[in-house]
Amino acid sequence: MLKILKYSFYDLMRSRWSYVYFLFYLLLGFVLLFLNNDVNKAVITLMNIIIVLTPLIGTIFGVMYYYNSKEFTELLLAQPINRKKIFMGQYLGISISLTLSLVLGLGIPFVLYGLFKSAAIFNFGLLLVVGSFLNFIFVALSYNIALSTENKIKGFGYAILMWLFLAVIYDGVFLISLVMFDEYPLDKFSLIATMFNPIDLSRILILLKLDISALLGYTGAVFRKFFGTNLGMVLSMSILILWVIIPVTRINFKLKNKDF
Repeated sequence: MLKILKYSFYDLMRSRWSYVYFLFYLLLGFVLLFLNNDVNKAVITLMNIIIVLTPLIGTIFGVMYYYNSKEFTELLLAQPINRKKIFMGQYLGISISLTLSLVLGLGIPFVLYGLFKSAAIFNFGLLLVVGSFLNFIFVALSYNIALSTENKIKGFGYAILMWLFLAVIYDGVFLISLVMFDEYPLDKFSLIATMFNPIDLSRILILLKLDISALLGYTGAVFRKFFGTNLGMVLSMSILILWVIIPVTRINFKLKNKDF
């Protein structure tokens, strides 16, 4: 599996899109710091971009790599190599390369600007951790879609629809349900509904860490009461880990029954 991981990682590192992704975050970091002239404000602005953009990039890269390397993957499957090792190596190669581009692209400008001397270092660290989780989660989800869909166009369509649902539509349905049933106690419902969406969960974790949960109003108070405690932080991180483990487990299950 390590050889497959290494090949996938170097293959993506040679791709111009990886450099475009890295340069985008590098320029974004320098521009935000130049405009805000404050690390704390730059981190808040960066949160809104990472929460939406990172899942989209992970989704596109995951689907694109699966379909573009399909012939090579079939060649590997013809060899006496375990299917699980092939696909887990590819999955980890994509996720690690995207995470490295994210961490280096944002880390370089913030470190040069004096991040280690700033009080925002822990907030920035959480932002990178959440962004890394989102990479691993959405690459796994996109691989599940690609494995279940032979048609390349349909696969891309389903993957983008999945990202659109979790990034935009889910929030709309969630807010409508809160408005319609505002007469009922919705504390537990809000918490559970948030856990079913990794993007929402990541956003709330960062908002609470930045101590601007007042922007969330009533729900912000509920989330702060739960997620603001150490137990809440540990549990929410555990849920993000589950969001990685469950799609990866489904990939391995799908591989056992799929006829290539």
